[in-house]
Parts: sequence; C-alpha cells; structure tokens
Amino acid sequence: MRIAIDTGGTFTDCVYLKDGAPAVLKIPSTPDDPARSVLEAIRQIAGEGDAEVRHGTTIGTNALLERKGARVAFVTTAGFEDTIAIGRQARQHLYDWMATPAPCIVPKELRFGIKERVSAEGEILRSPSDGELARLRRKIRVSNAESIAISLLFSFANAKHEKKVVAQLRALGLPVSISHEILPEFREYERAATVVVNAYLAPKAGDYVRRLETAIQNERSDSVLRSHPLPRSPGRPRPGETNDNLRRSIYVMQSSGGIISAKLAAEEPVRTVLSGPAGGVIGAHRIAQLAGFEKVVSFDMGGTSTDVSLIDARGPQITTESCISEIPISVPMLDIHTVGAGGGSLAWFDRGGILHVGPASAGAEPGPICYGRGEKPTVTDANLVLSRLDPELALAGTVRLDEARTRRFMEEERGPISSVEQFAAGIIQLAEAEMEKAIRLISVERGHDPREFTLVAFGGAGPLHACSLARALGIPRVLVPGMPGALSALGILGADVVRDYSRTVMASATDAILEKHFSELEANGYAEFKNEGLIGTSTRSADLRYAGQGYEINVPAGPEMLSRFHDAHRKRYGHADENRRVEVVNVRLRMIAASEQIKVPQMQPGKPGSEHAVLKKKKVMFASEWMETAVLDRNLLQPGNAFAGPAIVHEYSATTVVPPGCRASIDSFSNLIIEV
Repeated sequence: MRIAIDTGGTFTDCVYLKDGAPAVLKIPSTPDDPARSVLEAIRQIAGEGDAEVRHGTTIGTNALLERKGARVAFVTTAGFEDTIAIGRQARQHLYDWMATPAPCIVPKELRFGIKERVSAEGEILRSPSDGELARLRRKIRVSNAESIAISLLFSFANAKHEKKVVAQLRALGLPVSISHEILPEFREYERAATVVVNAYLAPKAGDYVRRLETAIQNERSDSVLRSHPLPRSPGRPRPGETNDNLRRSIYVMQSSGGIISAKLAAEEPVRTVLSGPAGGVIGAHRIAQLAGFEKVVSFDMGGTSTDVSLIDARGPQITTESCISEIPISVPMLDIHTVGAGGGSLAWFDRGGILHVGPASAGAEPGPICYGRGEKPTVTDANLVLSRLDPELALAGTVRLDEARTRRFMEEERGPISSVEQFAAGIIQLAEAEMEKAIRLISVERGHDPREFTLVAFGGAGPLHACSLARALGIPRVLVPGMPGALSALGILGADVVRDYSRTVMASATDAILEKHFSELEANGYAEFKNEGLIGTSTRSADLRYAGQGYEINVPAGPEMLSRFHDAHRKRYGHADENRRVEVVNVRLRMIAASEQIKVPQMQPGKPGSEHAVLKKKKVMFASEWMETAVLDRNLLQPGNAFAGPAIVHEYSATTVVPPGCRASIDSFSNLIIEV
C-alpha cells in the first residue's frame, strides 16, 4: 500500500488508495515529536501490512526558520572564512536604516581556513599539507561542533583538495557536507551557504529520517523513537532485526517536486526544506490538468503559513535562487513564495494600538482559542465568529469548535475595536492582504496577468479565503479540489522519483564539450538509479547568459537551445541580442523514475440542482452584513450540481466560502469550480 503523509503545523494529512480511489485521513500533529503522528497514521491505515510511505516533512524548514540547527564548523580556503557572514551585501529592506540582518548560522569561532588554492580553470596552485589538516582536525574536535561543512573556493572545477580534507575529517565521526557533492557550481557564497544549511540540518533532520525509517521498517511504535524498548510480541522484530514478511520503505518529498530515498534525504536534508509545499504544487498541477486549466496559481493556506506558486503551460517552475530565513539555497526547488499567514496566525496590537496578524502562529499547541486550549485570537477564531466555520460541524471529523469560549477570549483581546465581529473582520482583512501581496509578487510583478489564471485553493484554510482573494486580484475563477485539506499529500502520493545533477562548465553555447559533460552526468544518474532498482529517464537543460552578464536563464538543452534563450530573455527583460555571444554557465540533468499515476475518479454530470446537499441555513457575515446562507455537505454534491452564493460548503478536510455574487458548480472530477 502506498501512503503519503504530509506533516503540518496543526494537522498531519494522509492520503492513500482505498478500493482504487484516494482516501483521506487527518490526525493532530505532534510538534514535540512529529514521528508519533506519522506512525499513528501508518497504524490506522496499514495496520501491520506492507506499506510504501512517502513523507513531506517540516523538520528542516522549522529548524532553519527557528535557528535551532546544529553547531556547524565551516571549512573553506584561507582568507575566505567570513564570506558566509558577509554574503552579497544586498539589503533586503532598502529604506530601513535600522534593519539588522539575522546573525550568521556559523559563529566566528567555527570558521576555519586552510591554505590551498585551485585556479578557476581547475589547475592546482597550492595543496594543503598533512600537518595543517591534522591541526584543523584537532581544532574542530575541541570546538564542540556537531556537523561540518566544507566548501573550498574552486572545488567545482577540481575537487581533489576537498576530498583530501574530507579524508582527514571523517575520523571525527561528525556529519560532513561537501560542496562538490551537493552543489558543484560557481558563486562561492551561494554554494557555501547551501552546504552550510545542509550541515546545519543534517544532525536533526537526518537523525529524524533515519529513526523514522527504522521504526517503519521494524513496525515499532513511537517508543522506538524515544529509545524505550517494547516487550517483544509474536511476529514483531526487535530493533535491528528484520521482519521477512513485512515490506516497508520510506521516501521523502524534496523541494524540487520529486521524492528521494530516505538515505539521501538524511544525507542531504537541504533538498527537503520545502518538502510539504512542493507536494501541494505538484498536486495542484495534476488536478488543474485534469480539469482542463493550463495556467493556475496554487494557493495553499495551512495552519502556520501560506504558500503560493505560479504554474503556466511549462508546468511548475524550478528555481535555484531560493532564499529561506535570509539564507540563499541554490539546489533546485519549486518556485514557491511563503508568507506567515495561516489559520493559526495570531492577531495582536502594537504599542500604538494598530492591529497586526502573524507571522507568529498558535500552531498545534496550544492552537486557536476555538480548539479549547489557546487563549490568543487567530484567523481560525475570526472565521468562527463570522460564522464561516460552524461549531456544529467537526473539523477533520473530530475537532469540535467552541464558539462561546472563542467569543469570550476575543472580547477580552479586541482592544479599541468596537465589537468582536469587527475585530474578527479586521483579522480576516489583514490576513487576506498579506496573501494578496504574495500572489501579486509571483504574478503581476513578474509580468503575468492574473485574469488569465485560475486560483487552485487548498490546505485546511485555503478555500475559506480563495474567492475573496480572487476578486481582489481579478482572477476569474477558483478551483477547490475534491480533498483540499490534503492536496499536498495527494501530490506526494503521485510524485515521481527525481534526482537533479549539475556542473559549472563556462563554455560557449556551441562548444562540443557540452555533450561530454551531459554524458558524464547521465552516466552518474543512471548508475545511482540502477543501484536503487529504478529505471530513469533524463532531461537536459542549461543555464545561459550573454557574455558579460551576471545572471543566467535556464532553458532546455538541444538544437533550439539558443533560440529558446533569446526568446526567454526577450520575455523576461523586454529585449534580446541574437548577434551577441552566448555562454553556457551550468549544465543540468534531471533524472526521473515515473511513479504509477493516481487515477482520480471521473463521473458523468447529473442534475443541476443542489437542494439535496443543503444541511441547514444560517446567518453568515459578509461585508459587515449578516446574510442568510446555505450550508452544504460536499459529500452529497454530485457532478453537474450548481448553486449560487452566499454558501458554505463543509467537508472532512476543509470548509469553502462562496460569497454573494459567486456561482459554483461541480465538474466531472468532483472539483468545485467557483466563478467569482
């Protein structure tokens, strides 16, 4: 059985195949130990049977955002020890004179330089001595470092010195992250930062993945993760033993939109920092394709944050210029923009009495006020006060919302605002303004017209706000998938096994040596896939630029590579010079082993009426006015059914708000299509 599990801040979402169709399970997350909710989900779904588990994890993301990673010893060429702290001197807040950058994750005392030099062409100019490397090993041993990152200046051109350093430092028994293995590309700061992030996450994220893999394969309970032995029962192996009758494996979703083995995820956790959001983009693309929409904006609003991504005719976009927690990460990642606005985002007043929402979140513990434990108002509480959520209808089938408690605490926290309802409306307005800015950034500010796109809304809170955002941005329609609260897990369930390879070459676009580099990358990729029992196909691309430029554009490799580059340059910058010399900076290879596609059931349209799905009618606030609103059960809606707003659509994994003036219908794939 194939199971996808996406761990979020509030809920752990699971999707699996039941009788050939996707089924959903949501259980509360366990932030103190995320593996407990993962193992509980596996027990509820697979029992003691076989399972292929695909996991989207936030372990690495949270460690990076909260700056709770390992103590990293950074080793580089002498004279360049502080590049990791100096960075590019780019100011994120250009007009804020008081802006202070986040502290470097490698403290001064853990930056080490070795006397070596390789030229930009790969020629060895000076080699490190054995004595110097021995002294380096002793310094790191007494530094209390928990992980090591090695990034020498020109190791992408010749890795001999890095290999020599690694051979000396392996004896320390610490995780070692090596630049020529993780990112053999030029730009010393971005490469070093990527390798340092990998080292920063390796002990925590790597240990989590390895322990989870052990627990899953040995069919152990969460006590394995806490190192408490359980009494042995018949048929249950001890830790370290193998149950020959049990076949279980685990893959981890990576930020680029494909899955990788648990072993690779433990060694290179930098590839998983957007693990969960990447699953949502892949799921949104798949559902939109089935529904006949080519150009979409994916809108994933969870409990802690909102992730948005633009998908056009080329499919989900890949970038190597991501920045998380003010640190550049240059491994391939889906182009996802994240803001700190989610269902659990906290509302608060500053010293001037101005209302703010986020980025701090109530998370799973204590959670929103309406869950029964929190005491600070959140976006979820605001939706309940405005009656967009219903206390009589359980979230995820188990969570009952306490409206009386919510109103009591929000009354205490509303400050100078005249009423609880106005307080709630203000919270919603501020949260939606933040999400609107995020969508504008990936669309309007990059030359895309939102009127040409469809907004695919998912996540536990996404459908609550989608129509309002679409109207503000001029997006003509909203698509809410059949299981919106678990679409990220659905994307992970159907994701392919993917591995990305790259190499800096600095060659002419017509140089015959490009074929040699591509062939070497392919040979490496095919060999690694063969070792994992996989058959992969390769896709070539290259980063091109005009001679003298500082940044590149990635285009597919092949006979039309140059014309594609000119077209892409013209579209992005408004001009192109076909007579100017073009150089290839990096060659890239993507290896893909396709997974069996998930079949989404398709049904014939039925009658247009929707009265049979109405559970009740109640008053809901829209634009400061209480309006009579139908509450529908989505499970009772059939393809062909249609209805007009105002309406609330309730289902197991999410709630959808259809404001006045909107019209909704169900398509043949059970998607809710809302014309706004």
